[in-house]
Formats: sequence, C-alpha cells, structure tokens
Amino acid sequence: MVRTTGWTPAARAVLAAADELFYAQGIHAVGVDAIASRAGVTKKTLYDRFGSKDRLVAEYLRQRDARWREFLGERLGAAGDGARARLAAVFDAAADWARTHLGRGCSMVNAHAEIPPGHPAHEVITGQKRRMLDLFTDIARAAGVRDPDDVARGLLLLHEGALVTAGIGVVDGAYTTARDLALDLLDRTSRD
Repeated sequence: MVRTTGWTPAARAVLAAADELFYAQGIHAVGVDAIASRAGVTKKTLYDRFGSKDRLVAEYLRQRDARWREFLGERLGAAGDGARARLAAVFDAAADWARTHLGRGCSMVNAHAEIPPGHPAHEVITGQKRRMLDLFTDIARAAGVRDPDDVARGLLLLHEGALVTAGIGVVDGAYTTARDLALDLLDRTSRD
C-alpha cells in the first residue's frame, strides 16, 4: 500500500513518471534516480511517498489496472447485455488499448516476467488476471454454454495469447484473430 496521506502533486508526478518509464523500458532497467528526475522530485520525496521501488511498482500496476477496468467497462457498457457482443467488446477493447498505449503488450504480463514471487505487485497482477477470468466466466454463463468454467479458461487463454503475441509483433491482427476464435468457441459450446 502506498504510504501517502493523499495524492500530492509530487506523488502523482512520481507515479506518472514510473508509468511511462516502467512500461517503455522495463522495471529492472529503470532506477529510482531516473523516475525522480523525470518527475522533477528528489529521491527522498519518492521514498517518502512510496516507501520503496517495490511499492511504487505495485502502485504503478494498480493504477494501470484501474485505467484498464474503466476503459473496458465503457466498452462493455456500450456493447449491451448480449454475451457475443460483450465478448467481442473485450477483444476489441484490448486492441484499442494497445493502439493508444504504446502496444508493448500487457503491463501485467511484462511485470510478472520481472518480479519474484512475494513481490508486492504479485497480488495486483494475479488479481487482474482473476478478474478477467471472472468476466469471461460471466460471459460464458450468459451465453448458456455447457461448461462455463472450462470455456472461460479457453477465452482467457485466447485473450492472454493475443496480448502477448501482439505485444511482441509475432501475429498481425492478433486481437481480431483471437476475437473470432473466442466467438467460435462460444458458439460451438452453447447448449442446443
């Protein structure tokens, strides 16, 4: 948890700098000196606000997750109640997010590759992925599939695969391909 008593301008500046630098360069590649410099604060201010780099990493990921959830929530709201439309909206939102947020892949997956178990950010990462699994489970249930938990796991794997392959540039149109496969899986497993 962040040790701030409130979101001071300095804390916001540090978090904005960390967000930019961690995502673009990686967590281990960016030191607190670079973050403090980019934020226009001292290292002491950074540590006073966040306590440690590990806690700053966790807060960086919490903030990105909050922005993603808001972004996705808007897309899901516009999609309506239909399971197919909601499922397509998830994949389309991921593609839109990637286009507007540098497209270096999922910040959670990227961070997970750099942090050890027990790191304060680990629960943020796994929590975000569990929420996505819950969303896919809700969509599968709404579609009336035979085994919603199994289908949801397949949908999550398609989504995560699209995030990774699009982030490293291996598959052109990864989100569209994954969306179409996800919709096909939903259709094939629906009760007749």
